[in-house]
Amino acid sequence: MKSTGACEEVILPIKVIFARMKTIKCLIGALLYLSVIISVVSSCNKSGEPEYDHFVSKEYITTYTTAYINTLLDIASAAYPELSDLKPLISHPVDIYKVVYRTEVNEKVINASGLVCVPSDKGDYPLLSFQNGTNTVNDYSPSEYPGNPSYQFVEVIAAMGYVLVIPDYPGFGESSDIPHPYLIKEPTVRSIVDMLFAVKEMDPEELPDLTIKDAVYLAGYSQGGWATLALHEALEKDYSGEFTLKGSVCGAGPYDLNILFGSMTGLSSYPMPVYIGYIINAYSEYDQFTNPVSDILKEPYASRLGNLYSGSLTSDQINKQLTTSIPGLFTDGFLSGFRSEAKYASVRTSFARNSIAGWNTAVPLFLIHGGGDTSVDPLTTESIYNAMIQAGTSLQTCSKEIIPGLDHGDAVIPAMIKGLQFLMSLR
Repeated sequence: MKSTGACEEVILPIKVIFARMKTIKCLIGALLYLSVIISVVSSCNKSGEPEYDHFVSKEYITTYTTAYINTLLDIASAAYPELSDLKPLISHPVDIYKVVYRTEVNEKVINASGLVCVPSDKGDYPLLSFQNGTNTVNDYSPSEYPGNPSYQFVEVIAAMGYVLVIPDYPGFGESSDIPHPYLIKEPTVRSIVDMLFAVKEMDPEELPDLTIKDAVYLAGYSQGGWATLALHEALEKDYSGEFTLKGSVCGAGPYDLNILFGSMTGLSSYPMPVYIGYIINAYSEYDQFTNPVSDILKEPYASRLGNLYSGSLTSDQINKQLTTSIPGLFTDGFLSGFRSEAKYASVRTSFARNSIAGWNTAVPLFLIHGGGDTSVDPLTTESIYNAMIQAGTSLQTCSKEIIPGLDHGDAVIPAMIKGLQFLMSLR
């Protein structure tokens, strides 16, 4: 039967509608498919590798076998017999990497670096971050000189079942083009936290055989003791949702810089003027106080200070360019007015801002110091311990040991062995 024109007029629009619906359905499907592709591509870079917020790269350096580690401990035990107590804890070979990661200094994103030492065996391991002491030479920073015997005895801790992190700090390694923010709290803590984030990002893509447990331990000595305590506070107060801090050991840190400078300026001589110059130079470079260096140091030391901390001179070389005489190093006005005069208020304020005040910590903390320390007055440890207890920290949570008679350098290994035993006891 021949259809009427009216019928054809109805059927034609229906066909068009269905055709258009089919087109829209295909378009929606294509868009959904495209969104999946975009989400996959957005998580990878052009080479197909994952994109990270913090981790940039890793470079394999070497592997320590358990036999090599035990030989190291045997040799060192001749001078420090207590090191032999660690040998039963050695259970893994260790792979060592230089890791580059992103952090921020003075609101500028930079690449920083450090060492990551991991057990060669498959397993689940906690993190342990070690903050090293004062260093003035870029070539001696952890990632630049991993074979330094001082660092080797830290690196082998990974053989005890830790993913071990040793930050270079800003100003060294990958970031050697900027001044080191010596004993300046914010960039120091930020750089270490960002390295911990970078290591978390490495698992599982970059460390496929390992699982990093949600457990962090901290240790450090001297500058590293100060950095460790500042990091302990930050992880507990500001990053508890990201990291589970289990315990920290802090050795011989200058926790209160006003106490440190107060004790220094009260002396006739001080054996390590490199520390004084390092603080003043860094605080000047990073605008921590408003006073010119010439308000604090006498000539010729004020003028030459900026050339001493370029990353090429050792502590001994810098000491020779300064003086151990406190009256010869500091201006008369600073010596008489540091503690109270308005002229030096910005110096006192900057020291207070970068010091660590006591707080009520719930995470085990062990403070240790050599009783004969002539570089960092043991009063700094006595003071922070008392401040922690007064702030409400229990005696069971925070403990303290002053090792009789040991000077700053002599106490390093004994203090860190005791500290490591403390951390192992928490596991």
